[in-house]
Amino acid sequence: MIKSIQIKCLKDNLKKVRTFVGDVLQKHYVSANDINLMVLAVDELCANLIIHSHDCNPNEQIEISIEKKEDDFVFEIKDTSPPNFSHSEYQTPNVRQIINQRRNGGLGLILVNKIVDEIKFERKGVQNVCRFHKKCK
Repeated sequence: MIKSIQIKCLKDNLKKVRTFVGDVLQKHYVSANDINLMVLAVDELCANLIIHSHDCNPNEQIEISIEKKEDDFVFEIKDTSPPNFSHSEYQTPNVRQIINQRRNGGLGLILVNKIVDEIKFERKGVQNVCRFHKKCK
């Protein structure tokens, strides 16, 4: 069964996303630790889309879906922003350099890549699709 939610691209709607992910995973008796990690990963990816791809435009929206396949959860985040991110060209930044420069941001995708088991970004027609998997017990 797939559960999904659509939200307008406003930072205030990130709370709805966190609640949605937590509620879906809780119903499947996922550990509190795994719930917190997945809420963090989804929140980070959605925040990046809302802030950087959609400029917090309430006329645009993103869709988040979660599908359970045995002990594997498949998450999808879809939007229709112009393609401006290439995961294949992404180079992990130097964390020490980010800290030394006291930069805001730059660590989100590093964190997401550490949390999820697999992540793919693709373009399907006018949609960007971020699909990632996490095995949860």
